[in-house]
Amino acid sequence: MEIDPDKSTQEYIDRAMAPIRAAFPAQMVQVMEEQMSGPCTAEVAAFDRFTDFLETPSDNGAAFDVVVFDTAPTGHTIRLLELPAEWSQSINAASSGSGQTCIGPAAAIQDAKHKYERALAAMRESAQTTFIFVLHPEAISIRETQRAIAELRKLEIQNYRLIINSIIPPEAAQNPLFAARAEMQAGYLAQIEREFTFPKQRMTLQAGEIKGVERLRQVGKIFFDGEPATRMFETESAQSQSTTFALPREDVRASIQPNGHRRTVFFAGKGGVGKTVASCITAIWLARQGYKTLLLTTDPAAHLGDVLDSPVGDDIAPVSGAENLWAVKIDPKAAAGTYREGILNDARKRGRPEKAIEVMEEELNSPCTEEMAAFDKFIEYASQDEWDSVVFDTAPTGHTLRLLELPVDWSKQIDVKIFASVDATAADDVAKQRFSKVIDMMRDPAQSTFAFVMYPEATPILEAWRAARELGTVGIHPGMVVANMIIPAEQATTPFVRSRRAMQEKYLVEIAERFHVPLVQIPLLAHEIKGLEMLAELGEQIYQRERAVETITAR
Repeated sequence: MEIDPDKSTQEYIDRAMAPIRAAFPAQMVQVMEEQMSGPCTAEVAAFDRFTDFLETPSDNGAAFDVVVFDTAPTGHTIRLLELPAEWSQSINAASSGSGQTCIGPAAAIQDAKHKYERALAAMRESAQTTFIFVLHPEAISIRETQRAIAELRKLEIQNYRLIINSIIPPEAAQNPLFAARAEMQAGYLAQIEREFTFPKQRMTLQAGEIKGVERLRQVGKIFFDGEPATRMFETESAQSQSTTFALPREDVRASIQPNGHRRTVFFAGKGGVGKTVASCITAIWLARQGYKTLLLTTDPAAHLGDVLDSPVGDDIAPVSGAENLWAVKIDPKAAAGTYREGILNDARKRGRPEKAIEVMEEELNSPCTEEMAAFDKFIEYASQDEWDSVVFDTAPTGHTLRLLELPVDWSKQIDVKIFASVDATAADDVAKQRFSKVIDMMRDPAQSTFAFVMYPEATPILEAWRAARELGTVGIHPGMVVANMIIPAEQATTPFVRSRRAMQEKYLVEIAERFHVPLVQIPLLAHEIKGLEMLAELGEQIYQRERAVETITAR
């Protein structure tokens, strides 16, 4: 089954609010429901549904022998797994204080507290639960896995395995591009063996897409039973669908360049598809055109410094060796501390009663505060007038959507608060105006571009398409798409590479047909994309050079 976040959120709210609706006036119920309308509730609701499978039989009454969770990208998963410990603290605090949390009344979710504690205990039990990290033999993937394991260890979760995916097989290494990548991978495979002490399995890159039950069964025999890989994908190699013509680069450049006012470019997409690379290439190209450019990330993994090969800190600072370029990362935990103290200090200055401040402090100690604080920091940077261009390397799609939908939800919450409470202050109006200005900016295609990054494969395309549709419900539409790791046509010299190239061509057609916006292609290179020189060269290739280039047309 696939957990539907909208459905699980509504069910969660209905369950938490049922006793409240029966006991309190409609106006108070409305305020409480608005307090539960933020993205944090969606995250807790998803976790709530997830925990059902850790301890109860299925709907038809038959318990499963094995439950396999295909989790969200790493950063989101870590936050999800931290929730039971944090929410237990939050529920305890609220129960002894105001009785209200930002995911509902504490009294109504006491059962959830015990459920989450049991879930965390099950995840800590090595005889019952295994965490399998899937990674590529590449520097960023290794660091991300190390970071994720370190976070899980803080939660006393210890039972890990690794799957090292997309290893170049010998038949692919007959091609010079793939031979160079195999050589690069060899060093990282040795590093993985040295630095990760738990059990590991290796999975080679296949000539085609692993999709459909029969193919999954075949690959499972290769992976688990040690059967030799067949040439099952290569027989599907199609005739090339490519043609050559002059791509109108001015359409692509118009999507990212300032046009009489500042341009903000957001890169979004499934975790691991190359958003950081795309954002760094774009920011450096804009800076080299003379635009004063700010590059920032709201991704908890924060790999900007890895790709730039230059440190990026929590304060805006120039990027060494790159004129007109500044960079900064938003640390949600650090931002939450600053945000919390700012609100409480402001309340004290305005003479709020100590009891009211205690209630505020309880609510601000919830896990929701990190998300709100990160967005508040985002607003601060997005509101600055000194930049010609602002480029956001955003978090993976689910987190990004919650981040971008947050101001809409907050504005609704402020509306209700002003309507329902005599304690409304001018600060709420200021916050609402500030958020509304940025929302309007994000909705205006003359000021903002949302660029979805994806591999030319089924799952990343579908996730980007769903994300684009969900953004459309708040009036935000994609202005550009980026297809990453495209095999150059001239490299399709062996059956293995021709098969993968044909698969990519099929999906490039699908991308063009689904999105109907300028399509940028980042080529697959012999080595990882890293450092200012390589990023600048790719920027020239993608955005600047007017020459005959390859595009894909349906046949």
